[in-house]
Formats: sequence, structure tokens, C-alpha cells
Amino acid sequence: MQRRTFLALTPALLIPRIALAADRVFYEPGNAEAEMKAGKVVFLDFWTNWCSTCAAQDRVIEKLRADNPAYDKAISFYTVDWDKYSESDLATRLQIPRRSVLVALKGETEIGRVVVDTSEESIKALMDAALAAQDKG
Repeated sequence: MQRRTFLALTPALLIPRIALAADRVFYEPGNAEAEMKAGKVVFLDFWTNWCSTCAAQDRVIEKLRADNPAYDKAISFYTVDWDKYSESDLATRLQIPRRSVLVALKGETEIGRVVVDTSEESIKALMDAALAAQDKG
């Protein structure tokens, strides 16, 4: 193997990949907004693939979703690529200041948000609030 090729590939081998759920939906303009307009509960994860805080939040979210299937039945989860959509209408309207922000909404109304917090308690509280909002109809 040539040295240049080896050096180019080494970071990809050494940096752990973020495991994403197979059913994860990446945000594209319009997909989350359509569900919000319909009054559904939406959970937005403003994320980047290089962010260690985002990775820690993802591990907690995936654990909570695995532990409680009710979340997936009631809430639409979207991963918003911060590098791509940091200046989008969605991020601007919701006043998202940075990556590592989790926001739950019912329709256009914000239920709550977690900013740069990776604790299971905080993320679970947000997901539980989203679940409760769905249960209210």
C-alpha cells in the first residue's frame, strides 16, 4: 500500500463510527415540516458525524428507543445534519444555536429542548414530554 493511501485511510479506521439506527430518518427540507403541519410529534436531533457530544446523545437516544418502543410509535425522529442545514429555514425559525441540540415539537409548538446535554435523565425527560404530548392527542 502506498504511504499516501495509508495516511488518507488511517483516520477512517481509527475514528469510531457513530452507530445509527437502521430506521433513522435524515432531515430533508419539507419532510419534518409536513409532519409538524399535520400536528404530529417530531423529535429533531441537530447533529454532525464528527461531534463527540452528538455521538453521546445518539447513544442515549438509541438506548431509550430500544428500551421503550412507545417512543417510535408516537414520535417521528429526524436527524438534522448541522453541517448541511445549520442555516436552513427550520434551524433559523427554531433558533438553533449550534449542533448537539435536541428539540421536541407537537405541530409547530415546541415541547422542549436539550442543548449540549448528554445525560440520560435530561434526554429521557424530553422524550417523555414528547410522548405525553402525543398521548394528549
